[in-house]
Amino acid sequence: MCTGGRAKSLGVALLFLSTIAFLCNILLFFPGGKAIDNINHLSQEVWYFGGILGSGFLMLLPANMFLDLKYNDCCGCCGIKSCGKRFAMFSSVIFAVIGFLGAGYSFIISLTSIRKGPKCLMDNNEWGYPFHNGDYLNDKSLWSKCRGPENVISWNLNLFSILLVIAVIQIVLCAIQVVNGLLGTVSINCCKVG
Repeated sequence: MCTGGRAKSLGVALLFLSTIAFLCNILLFFPGGKAIDNINHLSQEVWYFGGILGSGFLMLLPANMFLDLKYNDCCGCCGIKSCGKRFAMFSSVIFAVIGFLGAGYSFIISLTSIRKGPKCLMDNNEWGYPFHNGDYLNDKSLWSKCRGPENVISWNLNLFSILLVIAVIQIVLCAIQVVNGLLGTVSINCCKVG
């Protein structure tokens, strides 16, 4: 399979993953699966839009570029067809780096949120972060520090974990396209992109 065909496969995968990331981030606005009456009761990391911005919209740029790469020759370059294909493959590297940065942003937000834990109603009837340095991950008895919303800990933990895994997969796929794009740029004469 040529480098343009590989890029198309990566584009389809990135498009699918960005859709899931987008949906996960939206679900985080409903802690425990329920609507919340005060937006100040949401965790800070939900508002950083790691799944919507990083793994979502920013990932749409490389995904769409990769989908069309197989047929893109940038109109040739001064009438030399392979030169235009080389430019198209090189531009895919730039878009892959943009996707890499977006997924990295989502990864950092998700990891921070998992370690910090969700914002919840604590025993003193105040909203805050009762956990420290991920201590609740190893000791489930600490979960009783959160009185509400119901199931907020498992809800946030599951959704941010999904976003974390998606970000890692997207980082790997973008790294693959960087290598793929560089190989396509260098060896475009050996393999037709179209």
